[in-house]
Amino acid sequence: MKIITKILQTDSIQELAHFWDTHDLTDFEDELEKVSENVFEHQTEIKIQLQSEDIEAIMALAKAKGISYDVLIREWVLERIHPL
Repeated sequence: MKIITKILQTDSIQELAHFWDTHDLTDFEDELEKVSENVFEHQTEIKIQLQSEDIEAIMALAKAKGISYDVLIREWVLERIHPL
């Protein structure tokens, strides 16, 4: 078995998942660094109430575009906030 002495550097989710399934973070404490800014953008989830026929129409439009209905709604909201 190959011993890895550095944190794996890859964009592969599968490789990272395998790496952290087989390694312990405390083994790499000397490689960790404190960051002062947020690393992940926080998102807030909101709920809206719509009539069932409106929801069905949105779901049909999203399906026709090959995306989920929540992605479609988000696109619409962002288009209104940040028009071209």
